[in-house]
Amino acid sequence: MALSKIWVYAQATDGKVATITLEILAKARQLADTVECFYGGADADAIAAQLGAHGATTVHATGDLGGALQGVPVAAAVAAAIQGGSGPDAVLLGTTYDGRDVAGRLSVALDAPVITNVVDVELDGDALVGTEPVFGGTTNVKTKGTKAPAIVLVRPKSFAAEETGGGAAQVASLEVPDTGAAGAARITNRHVEEASGPKLDEAGIVVAGGRGLGESEKFEMIEQLAKILRGAPGASRAIVDAGWVPYSYQVGQTGKVVKPSVYIAAGISGATQHMVGMKGSKNIIAINKDPEAPIFGIADLGIVGDVHKVLPKLIEALQARG
Repeated sequence: MALSKIWVYAQATDGKVATITLEILAKARQLADTVECFYGGADADAIAAQLGAHGATTVHATGDLGGALQGVPVAAAVAAAIQGGSGPDAVLLGTTYDGRDVAGRLSVALDAPVITNVVDVELDGDALVGTEPVFGGTTNVKTKGTKAPAIVLVRPKSFAAEETGGGAAQVASLEVPDTGAAGAARITNRHVEEASGPKLDEAGIVVAGGRGLGESEKFEMIEQLAKILRGAPGASRAIVDAGWVPYSYQVGQTGKVVKPSVYIAAGISGATQHMVGMKGSKNIIAINKDPEAPIFGIADLGIVGDVHKVLPKLIEALQARG
């Protein structure tokens, strides 16, 4: 048995749909007869083809939000559609800043709970059941949505995006009701962090450094190795909290979830909250001088050694190969 209709929150930047949206669409197609998207913005036509190729038949778009934050108008528009009888049986959103904002406000408007932080979604009759990791990812629990529509927040990298070959999704208008003072906030400026190379959460190879590097200057080895391997640098929470690198580098439960082909953990002991964010990597290589470090428990290849000796030799060998 499948649900009749699921709506997926579509997010995009510069006309490119966010990877997490495409991941959720793949799962939504398994759960519902019809999968549609809702979108806050005036450029829905630019992403309709990509959404359609991943199984969405319609994109319900608010149009220009006039610089407003996504949460208030988008949640109000979706709530109005559901209350008017034209909405979905369930709403799936990515665990992003805007996704959480929309989900929280939609929950209040509909007096419906949110199932958060899920890594899988399944059907139990006509109800959705979310699988959520707890206690730092050591245990999974299942939460059943007992009130329609189910509102579910999905963690990145939980599903694999997959095209269906469908045509462009139809763009439909999603009316935003008057939001009063709640919708008065406006975005006045945006700061985009400079970056080169692949994005951390999309890279095929990730080289991550931890406290074992000893000092912030040593993180340069991590960046150098990542560049040679055409990968992305990452970091443990410990060195992000210490101010060595920006938060955007953080891998873990409170950072980014990554699933590269190769994950190199240098000087990372393997705290549970870190391993939650990278244990799905295809091949894990750990370098640590402590043979009892927890990271070796999930590593495919473990090197017991000093990162200050191992990394320079590895970099030298790779450079010699040209």
